[in-house]
Amino acid sequence: MKLFSESGIESRHRDVNDRHHVNDFAFAFWTVTAAFGCYFCMYFFRKPFTAARFHDADVWGLSFKVVLVMAQVAGYMLSKIIGIKIIAEMPAHRRAMTMLWLIIAAEGALVLFGLVPRPWNAVCLFLNGLPLGMVYGLVQGFLEGRRLTELLTAGLCSSFIVADGMTKSVGTWLLVQGVTEDWMPSVAGLIFLIPFGVCVAILAGTPAPNEFDVVARSKRDTMNRSERLAFVRRYGIGLMPIVLMYLLVTIVRSIRADFAPEIWKELGNATASSIFTRSETIIAFCVLFMNGAAVLIINNRRAFLSSLATCGLGFVLMMAALLTRNSSADGGFTFMVLIGLGLYLPYVAVHTTLLERLLAMTGERGNVGFLMYVADSVGYLGYVAVMLLRNFHPSASGVLGLLTWLSWLTIVVSIACLATSWIYFSIAKKTS
Repeated sequence: MKLFSESGIESRHRDVNDRHHVNDFAFAFWTVTAAFGCYFCMYFFRKPFTAARFHDADVWGLSFKVVLVMAQVAGYMLSKIIGIKIIAEMPAHRRAMTMLWLIIAAEGALVLFGLVPRPWNAVCLFLNGLPLGMVYGLVQGFLEGRRLTELLTAGLCSSFIVADGMTKSVGTWLLVQGVTEDWMPSVAGLIFLIPFGVCVAILAGTPAPNEFDVVARSKRDTMNRSERLAFVRRYGIGLMPIVLMYLLVTIVRSIRADFAPEIWKELGNATASSIFTRSETIIAFCVLFMNGAAVLIINNRRAFLSSLATCGLGFVLMMAALLTRNSSADGGFTFMVLIGLGLYLPYVAVHTTLLERLLAMTGERGNVGFLMYVADSVGYLGYVAVMLLRNFHPSASGVLGLLTWLSWLTIVVSIACLATSWIYFSIAKKTS
């Protein structure tokens, strides 16, 4: 018996479409708007501090900004590890209230960041990262297991691409207005506290997947520890290359995001606040279109393999960015857009399609949140390790040199990972 026999599911899905053609536009619009808004606002509790440079501070010979980045990422990483259990077992009715409490806790940590003197306030960013790491899985729980999941999740993922640039723009603007570096993060978060609450309220009203969604994508449910381990044992050989690819992409994406002002400066481009927003908005639209289009592919196995190809396209774009960097005369703008697009295509594909369709084509009982948090915890652990290595073994090539070297490593290893996963899921058999 084939592992991913789709004939029954496909025929039932066609019957569903024939007998039940409904207009899902209103549902998709409100749901994706609420999901986008939730995660967009969450970023203003996480990333504005990266707009500051903290030039006048060092801790034990390390740049204070690097210490802050590592502190927050360490909290975020720990949150992802804890989230493997919490997100996998979180009942749907508790998601919305949990998100509100998490954001309140994150804002409280930012207020402490302004109150506690340097360098001890770095601990506050660790505390800030702890609650924020749970938010994505809770939002995603409202979106998975639906016929429109790719479209909805692509909209959700576009939020952190746009927000990554917007937070730096807002952070830079607040600094220009005279807000100090230590208080700027909490002020930015406070501005978006009420909008976050409104978006959570809208998202809380999202109906559960209906019977037609279940036929198309399989039923999504909580997973206990034994079920999680059993899933990994069954599909680990094909899943591990995806996790390794995601680890490398997460590291390079995070360096590009957290040290964007420094990279733009090394490229010879003055970091006006608007440049962050312009570059990331272009990337977001392209990624939203290319990953969201997977919703048009009904066959789950075909959609999964097509998404692997989308990841491969991303690495081709990264290669093009690296090879043409020195020939560009636009201050690195084309390079930053191409390298960002190349990173975000596979990064978002994991969120929108690969794990979603993996569950759908296997028909396994479970949820995407569990798989996503396994990948995220590995990814952020790798990022912390790279930051530590970079600071204890500094390179004369700067952040741009580190980004370039890691990008080439990511391209080579990730293409091999994609080929391995493609072969495994193409020929794997199911033990009945």
